[in-house]
Amino acid sequence: MSEQSGQVSGAQSLVTSLEAAGVTDIFGIPGGAILPAYDPLMDSQRIRHILVRHEQGAGHAAQGYAAATGRTGVCMATSGPGATNLVTPLADAHMDSVPLVAITGQVSAAMIGTDAFQEADIRGITMPVTKHNFLVTDPADIPGRIAEAFHIASTGRPGPVLVDIAKSALQSQTTFAWPTELHLPGYRPVNTPHAKQIKEAVRLIKDARRPVLYVGGGVIRARASAELAKLAALTGIPVVTTLMARGAFPDSNPQHLGMPGMHGTVAAVAGLQKSDLIISLGARFDDRVTGNLDSFAPQALVIHADIDPAEIGKNRHADVPIVGDCKEVIAQLVALLTAEGADGDYEAWIAFLAGVKKQYALGYDAPTDGSLAPQYVMERLSDIAGPDSIYVAGVGQHQMWAAQFIGYEKPNTWINSGGLGTMGYAVPAAMGAKVGMPDTTVWAVDGDGCFQMTNQELATCAINDIPIKVAIINNESLGMVRQWQTLFYNERYSNTDLHSRRETHGRIPDFVKLADAYGCVGLSCESPDQVDATIEKAMAIDDQPVVVDFRVHRDAMVWPMVAAGTSNDEIKYARDLAPQFDEDDI
Repeated sequence: MSEQSGQVSGAQSLVTSLEAAGVTDIFGIPGGAILPAYDPLMDSQRIRHILVRHEQGAGHAAQGYAAATGRTGVCMATSGPGATNLVTPLADAHMDSVPLVAITGQVSAAMIGTDAFQEADIRGITMPVTKHNFLVTDPADIPGRIAEAFHIASTGRPGPVLVDIAKSALQSQTTFAWPTELHLPGYRPVNTPHAKQIKEAVRLIKDARRPVLYVGGGVIRARASAELAKLAALTGIPVVTTLMARGAFPDSNPQHLGMPGMHGTVAAVAGLQKSDLIISLGARFDDRVTGNLDSFAPQALVIHADIDPAEIGKNRHADVPIVGDCKEVIAQLVALLTAEGADGDYEAWIAFLAGVKKQYALGYDAPTDGSLAPQYVMERLSDIAGPDSIYVAGVGQHQMWAAQFIGYEKPNTWINSGGLGTMGYAVPAAMGAKVGMPDTTVWAVDGDGCFQMTNQELATCAINDIPIKVAIINNESLGMVRQWQTLFYNERYSNTDLHSRRETHGRIPDFVKLADAYGCVGLSCESPDQVDATIEKAMAIDDQPVVVDFRVHRDAMVWPMVAAGTSNDEIKYARDLAPQFDEDDI
């Protein structure tokens, strides 16, 4: 069954297919192989194409758009180098379960395999980092492949799908036929959990004395925050939210212990380590959370709920595996616990963790020389921009400080590159988030190292009236790598100093001048007493992008910290300072 119209080119069929899939925004750059598609795209009344300055920017913008809105992000590039520049965003989206469709041009079908100009086997290259991908050489297949791509990207565990279309298919004549049903043998995501597993999970929850809700990014993707709030309120069980799940549960809720893992709170790390039951919801027990797996939560049974069966038991044995969509899983847990009575005995456990949370609250030492603490910038940004803003981070120290010191109360207000850890993510992802949520304030929190990888997208923002705000946490170095060199390499700072302050030339680059050159407002701030006024000035500008150069103390470090590969029991809340617990209180 299909809806048909008259003869059109494959390129027209592609644009009509994208419209039929509900696409309203595309980030891309034209080139030879994709050029036939750009001609009918110019005539589309439904699709806004945003011309980025680098294909990596297109991919990350599509990610930011998807993470902010929940809709599938779309990017477009030409063959060869255009397509290969999308590999990093595709890998990033794959790791963080972001729904994304990438359209790439390919050389004509007769030339595939001949090393033609700008030919690259992008399907082969991206196979390990996409949920699925297609090579289309027959124009009649275009609508079906596009429909399938959007279905696969947005259902089950979301992820990126690439559709590579030969130039000859775009140029040939065909009949447009949008499919009314899809046939994808072998692709049957399980959304509804098995009732027997839910019943067993509830039994473990009621028998536990030290349970923890370990909440991952799957709760955000499933839009299950309301259900999570009900489960937490019903049971009183303490909650930890991973880096990808910040905002899934309000920071202001007393049950929230914070973020677990390498730079997590002492309370969250202790909560997992000393638990007797971990209720994992849309999380994957990754190395940054567990530390050394052999010593992770040694006394805990595990309920592991995930829509992707491949994640269950991958790193940690699951005593009760539950395959299903987090929204449905949590709703069914709530229903059964309500029916049977959520009468677990957790009082001593809750009191113990509340004490740890109070004793080892997140904090920092202000620099003794009066210079600017990056954590203070985050605290003030959080208070002034507020929990309704969207915060998009790059990767490194600034990302951790943004995760730690900004208060998140709502889902989809924290966007970052979690699994892949991509420097250069923040500016284009913030651009995409602002396109998707034009009435929301969007702050990119970036490091001076990350910012210099993709700052050309400021031009895209200025030209296309996308008024993002960028807070550069400028410590004149690749800060997180420098922190490791301080702690583990005897302060031998090999190639982490960006040498950005020169006696002869001043700052290289001067971010204020750079912002001005890109058509943005450039501001600088280098002392604590300037912070509030600077942020407020940035907040007052809503008709063009703003870049703020926060010149912070270069030796500030991210604490707490669990060194890579070590046990979570070895967490330090400051250099050489480990917490002491009175476990008799549990």
